[in-house]
Amino acid sequence: MLQKSKTMKTRFSALIISCFVSITVGINTPAQSKIWSVDECIQYALQKNIQVQQAQVSNDIYGIEMNYAKSAWYPSLSGSARQNFSWSNQTNNTTGSTVFKGTDGTNISLNSGMTVYNGNRIRNNVKQSEINYEAAKYNTEVIKETVSLNVLNAYLQVLFAEEQVKNISDQIASLNEQLNLAAERLKLGVIANSDYLQVKSQLATERQSLATARSQLAINRITLMQLMEYTEPEAGDFSIAHPNLDSLVNQKRIPDPKEVYQTALGVKPEVKNAELSKQSSQIGIELARSGLYPSLSMNAGLSTVYSSNTLSGSSFGYQMKNNISPAIGITASIPIYLNKQARTNVAVARKNSENSELNEYNVKNQLRKSIEQASQDVTSSQIEYEASVEAYNAVKESYDVASEKYTQGIMNSVDFLIQKTTFITAQSSLLQSKYRLIFSYKVLDFYSGLPLSFSSNIK
Repeated sequence: MLQKSKTMKTRFSALIISCFVSITVGINTPAQSKIWSVDECIQYALQKNIQVQQAQVSNDIYGIEMNYAKSAWYPSLSGSARQNFSWSNQTNNTTGSTVFKGTDGTNISLNSGMTVYNGNRIRNNVKQSEINYEAAKYNTEVIKETVSLNVLNAYLQVLFAEEQVKNISDQIASLNEQLNLAAERLKLGVIANSDYLQVKSQLATERQSLATARSQLAINRITLMQLMEYTEPEAGDFSIAHPNLDSLVNQKRIPDPKEVYQTALGVKPEVKNAELSKQSSQIGIELARSGLYPSLSMNAGLSTVYSSNTLSGSSFGYQMKNNISPAIGITASIPIYLNKQARTNVAVARKNSENSELNEYNVKNQLRKSIEQASQDVTSSQIEYEASVEAYNAVKESYDVASEKYTQGIMNSVDFLIQKTTFITAQSSLLQSKYRLIFSYKVLDFYSGLPLSFSSNIK
């Protein structure tokens, strides 16, 4: 029995220790930070961006105004109630005496009105409000696209900076090995101290370059987070996914600006917004002209009164029931002379229409120019990338030979470091041309209405 008790205590102690370890590990083990894809970055930015939110609020306002314009088709109805109290000297016809006496009265009425004709103002106002509502939606899409493209660019800049840090880190690791080799040769008296110091100086330079690259990476990461409006406490652990960009590099495209432009005319929201704005301004001319035409409206009313100062002394209910007075009428309003107000409104509306036509032309013209520039960027970036690849391969081959010679002691450190610096420059140039090319492809896709995504290229 004693042995069994000891066994149970041992198991209980082990259970307590196990629970304590589990809790401790759970507290000290950091949660795995989220890896953000470019799609997630863009969607987060669209949810948090202030300009997007303001545009959506404007959409809601246009929707409210549209519903208000439609309500003008229906008759209005209003009610009123008035209670009066008054005091005056009243003479009793029988006794001839005068008494200061108060009386009260009640007036209740219902009134309704409806526009029959006003130069098609209601119809045109409804149509214009519907167009303005649709135009506001497209304006929101313009803002969303701008935010999305900025986020994509910032995302690629982070990827570029990360790859730059990796390349410099690899160079530092290589230089460390070469410095160790130079140190051994210095001990053996094979090289002079100046050769050793040359390698050491180059290593210090590369470490400085690494510090600069890491600083730039931090800046690029902050830029991306700011574009996303990302303000979470764990922002220091912010990291992004690394898409496989090999399939996106040098697709040897031959962009046709005219074809892309024709596609963009049918899909870009700024074009739709400009077209709808022009339609709205044209309807504005008809709205202004309605001020030149007569208007016709119908009105109806129902009222009843009660007064305590009646000869019959009838009750409140009796008077309210028997004093009901219905009324109906038609009102015609004919503009004769309004100090040129209506004609001025028409003239201004026509100028607004001309301005909206010019704006539509300008939007399409700017779109055409942007597409032509994007197409040329693709062509130039492809040529630049091919040249960078060719230069890099040639320099790398030369560098590999120089590295072998340096390892064998055939080449001195000065000549070797010249080759290494040339190689680092070619590597950096290749990296820059690679990301410029990828971004130029994405910009051209953007004008073609394709999504800004790497969803099929995630490693």
